[in-house]
Amino acid sequence: MDEDKFNILFGKVLGDVGGAVGLLMAYMGDQAGVYKVMEDTGPSTCDELAKKSGVDARYLREWLSSNAATGYVDYDSDNDRFSLSPEQAALFSHEGEPTCMQGFFQAVVAQYEAHETAVDVFKTGRARPWSEHTACCFCGTDRFFRPGYAANLVQNWIPALDGVEDKLKAGAKIADIGCGLGSSSILMAQTYPKSTVHGFDFHGPSIEKAKAKAAEAGLGNIEFHEVAAKDFIGKDYDFACIFDALHDMGDPVGATAHIKKSLKKDGTFMVVEPAAADNLGDNLNLLSSIFYGFSTTICVPTSKAQEVGLMLGAQAGEKRITDVLKKGGFTRVRRATETPTNMVLEAQ
Repeated sequence: MDEDKFNILFGKVLGDVGGAVGLLMAYMGDQAGVYKVMEDTGPSTCDELAKKSGVDARYLREWLSSNAATGYVDYDSDNDRFSLSPEQAALFSHEGEPTCMQGFFQAVVAQYEAHETAVDVFKTGRARPWSEHTACCFCGTDRFFRPGYAANLVQNWIPALDGVEDKLKAGAKIADIGCGLGSSSILMAQTYPKSTVHGFDFHGPSIEKAKAKAAEAGLGNIEFHEVAAKDFIGKDYDFACIFDALHDMGDPVGATAHIKKSLKKDGTFMVVEPAAADNLGDNLNLLSSIFYGFSTTICVPTSKAQEVGLMLGAQAGEKRITDVLKKGGFTRVRRATETPTNMVLEAQ
């Protein structure tokens, strides 16, 4: 054994352990509302923060100490006061903004919450339907992706498509397949009031929450249906889209073929997928390691639980996704745009 290599790896692993604990602390602070109180209050003692947050002062002292040691909060040792810098607040407190990481934390915590099931699936090779995940997983996933959609969907992704934005502004028929809790559907319905949005997902509880969110927003140009991607209703759609979900489907080719049939002749299909190269050797980076991890516990077992079970995985890459789209009947596929975490494909 090379001692220098061991020490380098040991240092990395120890950092990962610290990150895992820090992530849990960050999630706890989010759920207890401590970060928000810290941002609103400014530099404060532990006792002052305990009174305003309602958290036990002794527990809070330990939590604040862990956060300070991690660098998640600032500590003034001369005055024994804790505070959030603008950068820390952006990451831990600004709910709904693209900078906030709390949804990501929640999605990770959800995997630990159901770790016994994850280990059983991994060891036995059995399928794991979407319904076997905890509610924390659904909420965390939506919470993580929602700010990215808010920052990019109507500002960058749709404008990058050929002629789609003008259609949606004038009034079009939209199909959002695999819509989950409906964040993308609701955003499009709000942005393009002359268009009608139809959200489809095979997970009943998610659809019920999507309906409630749309009702709360007072939207009359949106509807949701519990149905699989291969079986959703309607035809003559001007625009169809799938956000970070095609790789989760058991039969993405069948879903793509059904989407093609449901579109108008000049309709457009937009597929948003996690950023990935086409081979493992080019995916050996931090972001891909995270996506491969989620793919191990969520994406591949979920696909396996469905008909066909193609099991693309969250790092399928543009070449393989394009192959799926072409097998489904689309003749023209191009990368319309991208972000550091996503690629956006346009199929016609």
